[in-house]
Amino acid sequence: CSPPDNAVRLVAAVVIGLLTFINCYNVKWATLVQDSLMFAKVIALVIIIIAGVVHLAQGNTGNLQNMFEGTTRNPGLICLSFYSGLFSYAGWNYLNFVTEELKNPFRNLPFAIYISLPMVTIIYLLANVAYFVVLTADEVQSANAVAVTFGEKILGVVSWIMPVSVALSTFGGLNGGIFASSRLFFVGARQGHLPTCLAMINVSHFTPAPSLVFLCLLSLLYLTNTDVFVLITYTAFSEAMFIMLSVGGLLWLRIKQPNTKRPIKVNIILPILFFLISLFLVVLPFFSQPLETSIGAGIMLSGIPVYFLTIYWKDKPLAYRRTICVVTEYVQKILYSVPQEDKVGAD
Repeated sequence: CSPPDNAVRLVAAVVIGLLTFINCYNVKWATLVQDSLMFAKVIALVIIIIAGVVHLAQGNTGNLQNMFEGTTRNPGLICLSFYSGLFSYAGWNYLNFVTEELKNPFRNLPFAIYISLPMVTIIYLLANVAYFVVLTADEVQSANAVAVTFGEKILGVVSWIMPVSVALSTFGGLNGGIFASSRLFFVGARQGHLPTCLAMINVSHFTPAPSLVFLCLLSLLYLTNTDVFVLITYTAFSEAMFIMLSVGGLLWLRIKQPNTKRPIKVNIILPILFFLISLFLVVLPFFSQPLETSIGAGIMLSGIPVYFLTIYWKDKPLAYRRTICVVTEYVQKILYSVPQEDKVGAD
């Protein structure tokens, strides 16, 4: 039987809190956790791929017959299916958020992207082929965790490896998201787009503790909804919109300022293609799931009045400025944090 929703929420809240603490306490601990869980995840995927190859070599090809029977040609529904698929690759852009943590980012960032993206794509593609070799389309659609169902059907007495691997994979994905997204808040605050208190560094551990705690609180709010596919639709739409706008801005700068020095520069065809795909992901879902996509758009557009009130409006009342100062002082005292200095060391 399925566990109670409140129990699931409680476990999720504990894990979010634990990983936030690790990221606040020591950057090396956070990266060690990430590296260890990534290794465990890759091992689990390799087991799935090998099991699928063995199953296929034994002549079990029945599930591959008429694989696309009953699929839709509705562009809007196809686009929504991309949301769930892209969610699996959600970490592809995290590396861009932590360039300040990298040594020689202008060399190592493209190098890491060129290696990691093809590797992840190949591993995930082979794992999905293995799933469909062993499981029917109905089993894949009805499974809460496809890897667990796969393990129960083919791994026998060692099927327990799959639920453990799924849990570790989720743990690692969350840790990577916390590590990278907190830096996004941190830099945004440093640029004046978020409260100043989020641009603080803990003086003992040299970590962006305020932005990590802020991200933790936001993450806990998402636990009010247990339907993961609704959350994916909300967040994926907003992410696709922001990516489209960012790439559109990149294209605008390439056209208007062609001679500007760019440490990392790609062929113009790539951002154009990426922009068109993002446009496809933003526009078409409105026709198939207007409610969910409208809510996602509303979440994104809610930042506009906040921008005008907190950033665009320069002559703010004295009471407002005093309140911000008081909040900043309390955050500094509670989290033992100070503004970043140019030569602050790194843990």
